[in-house]
This record gives sequence, structure tokens and C-alpha cells, in this order.
Amino acid sequence: MMKVIGIDEITYGANDFDTCKKFFSDWGLSLTNESTSKLVFSTLNGCRVNVVREDDSAYPEPIESGPTLREVVWGVSSSDVVTEFAQRLATVAGYRNENGRVSCIDPTGMLVSFQLTQKKEIEVECGESNTWNSKPRRNAASPIYDRAYPIEVGHVVFFVKDLEAVEKFYVENFGFVPSDRYPGRGVFLRCDPDGGHHDLFLLQTPDKKVGLNHVAFAVRDIHEVFGGGLHFDRCGWKTQLGPGRHPISSAYFWYFVNPAGGLIEYYADEDQLDENWQPREFEPAPTRFAEWAVDGGLDGYTRRQKNTEAPEGKFLTDRK
Repeated sequence: MMKVIGIDEITYGANDFDTCKKFFSDWGLSLTNESTSKLVFSTLNGCRVNVVREDDSAYPEPIESGPTLREVVWGVSSSDVVTEFAQRLATVAGYRNENGRVSCIDPTGMLVSFQLTQKKEIEVECGESNTWNSKPRRNAASPIYDRAYPIEVGHVVFFVKDLEAVEKFYVENFGFVPSDRYPGRGVFLRCDPDGGHHDLFLLQTPDKKVGLNHVAFAVRDIHEVFGGGLHFDRCGWKTQLGPGRHPISSAYFWYFVNPAGGLIEYYADEDQLDENWQPREFEPAPTRFAEWAVDGGLDGYTRRQKNTEAPEGKFLTDRK
């Protein structure tokens, strides 16, 4: 039985609420609550994204200085799972069990919690792709999106000091499953044998830094990755890398710099795995990270790579 379903809620610590409010609203989240001490946003399926002050005493010390992630809340399938995890974590640092949520601090120093999932089942229309063997899209064009509205927080990625210890913590306590790995350098973990390629990615750098790498938001298809990224560029936010495609998970991506900490990603079309999947091992290399990628992003107005000459005529053939 599936125990951990996925990410239910994340909380950032950042002091510039005005910038964060605009950033996450432009990203496509709905602002559901606002006060001087907290911003609360929601994805389409009810996954929550919070922003609190960096000195909020309700959270343990941050894993790095400056704006960063302060808590990850994982949704589970039943209240019995919450009870099971509470018994298992009772002696772990930072243990708390209150209001239906059990919490502890993982080996990285991150506050992690588990609760009966609050996300709702939703249906959205998605673009279908025609291949040589299968042509499900008939008498219809692929969609074009003016912007993105993320469905959920799909995965988080952390830099960790002790890769083996953190992997063991999530695998042995909560049933996470390795999907693929960079031996001694990184591991992709999914919540359940039957699921998307990864819900958590752990990276160990040579200097063993600790911190947030990025948070990824799932959108419906590759066209929404493009539409969301182009809109976000028009809003003035900075691309870190993308759009592009990961060869390991097969997902299409677009990364931006996040004022609340780390990077933020739109992604779609990741691999779906089950218990028959055998984890692979890879050597780190730029070509392992991206099958292809646009460095610096696309201009939201011209739809061309940044800092390149835009077309002059209505057709590409309209050249002087």
C-alpha cells in the first residue's frame, strides 16, 4: 500500500514579502491568505506554498543563510500511516506530533513533516503528442498557453553533507525508493515504487555544502512549460537555464532564480516507474543533466533565445 503520496506543503523563509508575493503570483499560484507574518499560496490541486519571515521562531535554524526552504510536508495515504511514522520518529531530533502532523529534523537539518494528504484529485485537459506509432490527437492543434498554473509541487532537491545517511533516513523510515543515482554524488528517490521518476533528489558536492538546490512544480504538458516560462520572462524574472529536457527523467524543464531561495522549475512529462524498474548509475556530465537546453532562456516577446535578433517580417521568409 502506498504510504507517502507526495509533497503536500512547503514553507520558505524570506523577508521580502512584496517581491515574493509578486513572484509566486506570476508563477501561477493562487494567494489564499496574507498577513504581516505569512503568505499562503495554493496550486491547482491544493498543494500549499508558504512564505514566512526568516526569523520565524516556529521553525528550526535554517540549513543555510539567507532565503531558503524551511519545511517540507509530505502527504500520506491514511491516518494510520501518520501513527506509524509517529512511533518510528519518536526518538528522532525535533520530534513533534500535533494537529494531525508528525514532524522531525532530517540529517540535513531540514524540518520534515507528514500528514494525511490535503491535496484534492483534479482533472485537467492536456495536450497529446502524435508519434509515428500512435496518433491520439486528431483534428485538433496542440495547445498554446499564455501562462502556467502549476498542478502541484512535484519534487525538491537538496545539497547534503552525507548522501548515504540522508538516503538511508528516507528509505528506511518512510519507504522511499531509489530510481537512479550518481554513485557517491547523488540519488533520485521516489515516494513509492509506482510513481514519477523522483520526488526527492539529493546531491553531495565535493565541498559537501548543505542547502536548497530547487523546488519543481508540475504542469500539464510541454506546452505549459513553454507558455509558463515565456510569461514568467515577460514578468521580468530571470532564467537560470531552460527550456530544456532531462535525459535521465525525460522531463522537460525551465529553471528560474527564486527570491525565496534556490531555483524554481516548471516541468512536465517525467518517466513513470513501477516495481519492475531497475535503478541505473550515471557519471555526472553536462550531457547527463540536459539532452538539450537553452542557456539564458527565451525572450517572452520574440519567442527567441535571449540577446538574439528578432524576426523582422510576419514570416521568416520576409527578409530584406
